Amino acid sequence: MAKPVVGILMGSDSDLGVMKAASEVLDSFAIPHEMMVSSAHRTPHKTASYARNAQKKGIKVIIAGAGMAAHLAGFMAAETTLPVIGVPIDAGPLKGMDALLATVQMPGGVPVATVSIGKAGAKNAGILATQILALSDAKLRTKLKNYKKKLAKEVEEKAARLQETLKSQ
Repeated sequence: MAKPVVGILMGSDSDLGVMKAASEVLDSFAIPHEMMVSSAHRTPHKTASYARNAQKKGIKVIIAGAGMAAHLAGFMAAETTLPVIGVPIDAGPLKGMDALLATVQMPGGVPVATVSIGKAGAKNAGILATQILALSDAKLRTKLKNYKKKLAKEVEEKAARLQETLKSQ
C-alpha cells in the first residue's frame, strides 16, 4: 500500500460513521490515506505528536472531525504548518452547531478550513483535500475535472427527468 498523504483524525470512534465519507472520496480518487482516533482533550500528547510528525511521514493534508467542543482541528492546526480541514460532527444536544462554531472560530494566524456539519462536510473535506493535492498533480486535476463534469451531467439528467414528469401530469 502507498504511503498515506492525507491523515483523517476523529475525536472518537463514534465519529467514524461521518468521517468515513471523507475516506470514501479519497478512495474514489485513489489517494492513500490513514484514519485514526485521537482526542485533543483525552490524548493531547498523542495528538500533538501526530500533528508535529505528520509532514515527516508524508502527510500533506489533515482532515480532523470532532463534535461538541470540537477542538481537534484547531489543536492540529496549532501544531503543524500543513493545511487542516475541520469537519464539525453533528453530535450532542446542539446537533453540531457547537462543533461548527468551535471549528470555524479560530484566532488569526491559526487557520482551519471548515466545511459543513456532518457527512456532507466530511465528503467536502475529502474533495477539498483532493483539490489541495491536485495543485501539484496533473493526473489528479484531470480526475477532478472529470468528477465535476459527472456532477453536472447528473444534474442535467435529473432536470430532464423532472421536465418529463411534469409534462406527463
